[in-house]
Amino acid sequence: MIRSCATALIVSALALVAFAGTGEENQPWQSSAIGLESGVLWQVGNNTPFPYRMLQTQISWRSAEVFGRAFSDRTRLLVRHRFTLIGTAVQGGPESRYVAFSASPSIEYWNAAGSNCLFTSAGGGAGLIDSREIKGGQGQDFTLNWFARAGIERVASRHWRLSAAVMFQHLSNGGQTNPNPGIDVLGFMLGCSWSR
Repeated sequence: MIRSCATALIVSALALVAFAGTGEENQPWQSSAIGLESGVLWQVGNNTPFPYRMLQTQISWRSAEVFGRAFSDRTRLLVRHRFTLIGTAVQGGPESRYVAFSASPSIEYWNAAGSNCLFTSAGGGAGLIDSREIKGGQGQDFTLNWFARAGIERVASRHWRLSAAVMFQHLSNGGQTNPNPGIDVLGFMLGCSWSR
C-alpha cells in the first residue's frame, strides 16, 4: 500500500515536471477569443428629436495577433481582426430592435506581464432596424453602422478575460431616404471573453 502510494506520488511529480517543462504558456494574443459584451448607449447630438437609448449586446470573435511589435521593456503593440454580431433593444424612439454585423481591427497595447491591455477599434457594418414611418425615426429597415471604442482588458485566468469600454456608435441609412436623421449614441460596455 505504501509502495503504491509512493509510486503514484513520484509518477504525479514527474508528470507535473514534464508538463511544466513543455514550454512557455501562450500569451493572450497568441490565440483567438470569443467575447460577450453588454452595455447602454445614450443619444448624443441633435440628429433626431427622440431620446434614443440602446441596450446593446455583442458577440465577437477576435483572431490571434495579425501583426505587432514587441518593445525592449517587453510591452507589446499589436493588431487583431474583430468580427461582431450586434443585438440591440431600442428605447426612446419609434423603433424597438436592431440586429447588425460589424468588423474592425482591434489595436491592443499589452503590459510586460501580459495581464492587462489598453485597446481601441473603429469600424462598421450593416444591419436591420424595425423602422416606422414616423418623422425623426429611421426611414428604412436597412441601416449602416459605424463605431469607435476604447477600453481596458484584464486577464482573469488562463482562459478568461474581463473588459470595460467606452463606445460611440452612429446608425444611418446612408442618405437613402429624406429625411435621413441617423442616430448617434455614446455609452459603456462591460464584457468577458474566452480564449483557449
